[in-house]
Amino acid sequence: MTDLVILFVNNLVPILLAASTGYLLAGWVPIDPRTVSNITFYIFSPFLIFNVLIHNQLTNSDLSQMMLVAAICVTGMVLISWLVGRAMKLERKLLSAFILTSSFMNAGNYGLPLTLFAFGEKALAYGSLFFVTNAILTYTLGVVIASVGSTSLPKALSNLVRLPAVYGLILGVVFVSTGWQLPLPLERTSNLLSQAAIPCMMVLLGMQLRSARLAGRYLPMGVASVLRLVVSPALAIGLALLFGLSGPARNAAVTEAAMPAAVLTTILATQYDTEPSFVTAVVTGTTLLSVITLPPILKFLGA
Repeated sequence: MTDLVILFVNNLVPILLAASTGYLLAGWVPIDPRTVSNITFYIFSPFLIFNVLIHNQLTNSDLSQMMLVAAICVTGMVLISWLVGRAMKLERKLLSAFILTSSFMNAGNYGLPLTLFAFGEKALAYGSLFFVTNAILTYTLGVVIASVGSTSLPKALSNLVRLPAVYGLILGVVFVSTGWQLPLPLERTSNLLSQAAIPCMMVLLGMQLRSARLAGRYLPMGVASVLRLVVSPALAIGLALLFGLSGPARNAAVTEAAMPAAVLTTILATQYDTEPSFVTAVVTGTTLLSVITLPPILKFLGA
């Protein structure tokens, strides 16, 4: 029990305290979280991904294997949540909202800081690959699910062009593969911008939770929370064994898979009117419950 408390204090409390600054700021200053989100999304995140890749020198095998595990984990949760939702006889829009919250995790704002604090820079590099894969699937498969068939797959895929993290990933892979190095002024600029990503993600998490509200439909909310916080990391553990992941790669994959529902799903649900109150409630609930579920997972991983 003492070990779990230490894990909570050392790894989760810093994130919660940082997020609380954003939560308090949102109640004190009339600032739009979308402004912070856009800056983090379009500038800081791609530089973070680029930076951790070039400084950790992952091989092409590491890159492809981690992204494959992440893709299988997310799509596997889509399939599992669809089967569970159908068994619960959820109506169409609620089923879409159920799948969104069960399948797509907060791999960026929450997952990357926790991976860094618990397992270090090497794990952060693997976690960044998981984050990028999750983001790609959220902006394609997630959009299709949220739109309940009203958006075509080509239109959903076109969102990838607007996903800056993909460009950070591509450039990082190019630099790692070729052995190129940035000139010193550009390297220092890249470092500065990447170092701003994680603090902004934590502050943004608090700002976004400020507007979240719990709602009814407690049975599907509870089942979605169990799928997100328990079934998803269990699936990641199985995939890690299947693909032979170990050390930082395994730790990053399981930690990212154990994250609460992605805040971005509330945006998709609102955009396509896919039970936004239910989605927001699950995002809030799983984020609060994660402080209970994550310490045992971190202990299991050897943090």
